Amino acid sequence: MNRTTTEVAIVGAGPAGLMLAHLLQRAGIDSVAIDIRTREEIENTHRAGILEQDSVRLLVDSGVSDRVHRDGYRHDGIELAFGGAGHRIDFQGLVGASTQLYPQTDVFIDLADARVRDGGDVRFGVRDVSVADLTTDRPVMRFTDAEGVAHEVAAKVLVGSDGSRSICRHEFPEALRRQFFREYPFAWFGILCEAPPSSEELIYSHSDRGFALISQRTESLQRMYFQCDPREDVADWSDDRIWEELQSRVGANGYVLKEGAITSRTVLPFRSFVQEPLRHGNLVLAGDAAHTVPPTGAKGLNLALADVRVLAEELERHLRSGAADALDSYAERALQRVWRAQHFSYWMTTLLHRLPDASDFDVRRQVGELTSIVSSTAGSTYLAEGYTGWPS
Repeated sequence: MNRTTTEVAIVGAGPAGLMLAHLLQRAGIDSVAIDIRTREEIENTHRAGILEQDSVRLLVDSGVSDRVHRDGYRHDGIELAFGGAGHRIDFQGLVGASTQLYPQTDVFIDLADARVRDGGDVRFGVRDVSVADLTTDRPVMRFTDAEGVAHEVAAKVLVGSDGSRSICRHEFPEALRRQFFREYPFAWFGILCEAPPSSEELIYSHSDRGFALISQRTESLQRMYFQCDPREDVADWSDDRIWEELQSRVGANGYVLKEGAITSRTVLPFRSFVQEPLRHGNLVLAGDAAHTVPPTGAKGLNLALADVRVLAEELERHLRSGAADALDSYAERALQRVWRAQHFSYWMTTLLHRLPDASDFDVRRQVGELTSIVSSTAGSTYLAEGYTGWPS
């Protein structure tokens, strides 16, 4: 067993774990981050990426990279499509903010490159991960590295940022933890296709056939989704059938999509989840280990980055100033935003998706709510504030 020490041990080296390690190093705090996935596996896991304005600032102002400005696409609004027409929500005009289309994969690459550039200690492709001694002043993180060497890292604080299948989450005593969970009766059928963009901004389309989202990736590769049953088998869907479904859903609101070869297809189930508390002894949770949201409101990655921004501040206060309340303060501050994001994501999801047992009344009520939003400055502003991100 190779035994070492550090100040903060981080289980999970996705965007949340790497951003935390980066921010800690800027504050002069040592860390070790590990992940069971290889760097190549994470880089090749395609995920959408709509970054809030503060997430963009965090990447650039903290010195990770400015590539988000060079390779990303700024969006000053979205289209809400329903009732046969599109209605633009003008983020800049309403709240003076914008979002950036920048895939989560690229966020990870920027962060991983920054850790290499700055000499950060990150171990990918590890196995046999465990944590122990969480209520002592020397909790430990154990793992076997990619070369087969066993390690034990003693730290002052452990951070579980190890995703929605977190092992750290389960280290909280069952009697002390509460888990809040909702599973939705629909999923997204997502595709990547080789085609030019069909719209300059995202289209959120409500129709009698169900929801569709038209997003982008690059000038030649696009991401699109339509609501489906969670049990849907992608093998049952030919390219022609997929395009017919997407075209019918957005065509009901006056849009025509540019088609191309479909290179990837997947079914994404919807869940909302929060575990409280976020702290047990000297272990804290961040990102998807602590909470997940449905993707409709584009909050998942942004919420993880907001977590670790707050956590880095409180860890610095804890480790440098000896603040005994810092870890609890992190949990309180983070959960306030988590529950706002949960509400916004739930609201956007139930606003736009057709429930399997929806009556004609339910559908007309949705259209009435959408009409209220687009015809009211106050309603549109509420959506714009939540989508672009509340001020930190």
